Amino acid sequence: MRSRSERRLQLIDATIRCIAQHGLSATTMQLVTREAGLSLGIANLHFQSKENLLAETLRHVTREYNDGLLAILTPESGRPEETLASSLESLLDFQLSHGVTQRQKMAVWFAYYGEASARPIYQKICSSSDRLSMQKVEELFAAIIHEGQYQERDPRQLATGYLALIDGLWLSLLVAPRVLSKARGKDVARAYLQQAFPRHLS
Repeated sequence: MRSRSERRLQLIDATIRCIAQHGLSATTMQLVTREAGLSLGIANLHFQSKENLLAETLRHVTREYNDGLLAILTPESGRPEETLASSLESLLDFQLSHGVTQRQKMAVWFAYYGEASARPIYQKICSSSDRLSMQKVEELFAAIIHEGQYQERDPRQLATGYLALIDGLWLSLLVAPRVLSKARGKDVARAYLQQAFPRHLS
């Protein structure tokens, strides 16, 4: 018999698949339980309502992304410049990795962002994730600017531009994959970072 946490994850995974296939508004508890192969009673036991299930699914996907980001952007004190360059490479690799740019996950991510303005709970979760991303990327960029003695670079401005670029690339990869490949998207993001930090990214 599966544990409570395993059942919850089973339902969340099914919710992700349903949202990617049917959209957020069309996803129902009945659809999710059928996808998961579980009863409606089990879903209600674990989440009580569709809104609770959808909110927890959003928390799950943002936590998964943030854990990956923090693994890269939680620095050790006094790290040398070559480690900063490695962190920059790792950030680029992570944000355009298969795990992050998987179409199913991106479809879910943008579905929630589309509803965030009308759903305070979604807005709160998304905003918290965005603030964390901005904070950690800005911290990395500030460390690189300090170590590399890049004159008149603004870490917040560079981080804002970089994250906006990444968001745009993700959206293009989702809606126009034949126009923009993942490799081409990575080249575009790399060009931005090379221009900002030419001595840290070759």
